[in-house]
This record gives sequence, structure tokens and C-alpha cells, in this order.
Amino acid sequence: MSRSESGRHGRHAGFAYLWVLLLVALMSLGLTVGIEIAATAVQRDKEKSLLGIGRQFREALRRYYETPRQGGADAGKEYPASLEDLLKDNRFPGTKRHLRQIFVDPITGKAEWGVLRVSGRIVGVYSLSKKIPIKQDHFEPDDMGFRGKQQYRDWQFTYPADLMLRPENASAVATTASTPMGLAPSPMPVAPPKKSEYQ
Repeated sequence: MSRSESGRHGRHAGFAYLWVLLLVALMSLGLTVGIEIAATAVQRDKEKSLLGIGRQFREALRRYYETPRQGGADAGKEYPASLEDLLKDNRFPGTKRHLRQIFVDPITGKAEWGVLRVSGRIVGVYSLSKKIPIKQDHFEPDDMGFRGKQQYRDWQFTYPADLMLRPENASAVATTASTPMGLAPSPMPVAPPKKSEYQ
């Protein structure tokens, strides 16, 4: 093989090597983008699950609050002292449930929730996750307060949905389904929901 032919062969091999490197880089980039897209889709699914579970908690709180205790139409206007009260309402004989189970938080993967208390009673729940939500807008009417929130823990599922809690009026307590919750004192009671809007 002549020196010129050897040089051409070397250049061709060099170009082929560069093409292989470029192809590997493009494949790696495509794989990375694909993984990011898949991860985003998974997180969006978890967000939908969190919103659905949160609404079930809110509805359970509504039923507990709006179900009168035996002995008078207004005697039952109180919030539960624990999440377990939603599983079995001890204000009534027999078994009365407002919630079938304490759900696993789809974001954290644990059956642990922060709870919002007013005067020792639970008025709302929220995820303990500090991750940034993908969803920032286009919420259901009851969840419009979640717009622009920077952490999942800011998605607070209260009853009523537009309940506004000042920091001094609420205490957030992390809890699990198996751990009894003590009452957290608060200086002011929560105002009852408006009948015209929530009944």
C-alpha cells in the first residue's frame, strides 16, 4: 500500500470514528430526553392521583361536619379530632364511615399526611412533599387556591375548600394512619361553612 493510500484509509477511519461518536451522542441525548418525558408523565399522573385523593379527604370532612350528632340538628357541627374518626365515626352507634381508608400519598409513597387543625380539630390535609408541582394552573373550582404554589405541601385540601387559615389559627401536624393524633390547641375556633354554598 502506498503512502497516499495509507493516508486516505486513515482519514476514512477517522471520519467513521467521528460518525460513531456523533451517533452515540445523539442516541444518549434521545435517551435522556425520553427519560425526562417519561418522568414528567409519571409525575403528572401522581399529581392527578393526589388531587383525587385530596378531594376524597375534603368530601369526608364535609360529611363528618355536616352529619348532625344525635341529639339535635346543630349538635354535630364539628370537625374530626383525628383521621381515624373519618374511618369510624364514634358519635353514632354501629359503624358509620366517611372514608374507606387512609390513602397513601402518591407523591411521597407513604400513608403520611400533614393535617391542618383549628381548635384541635382537623379542617384539612396536605401532602408532606416539598417538590415543585408541574401543574400550576387550570385547577377545578374548589382547587383554584393551588394556582402558582411552589410545593405540593401548599395544596391544602380543606373543608370548605376556600377556608382561609391564618398561621396563628392553625397548626399543621404530620400523622400516619397508625399513629393516634393529639389535639393541637388553637386560640380561635374555625368559622362554620356557609350553608348556601356547601350544602
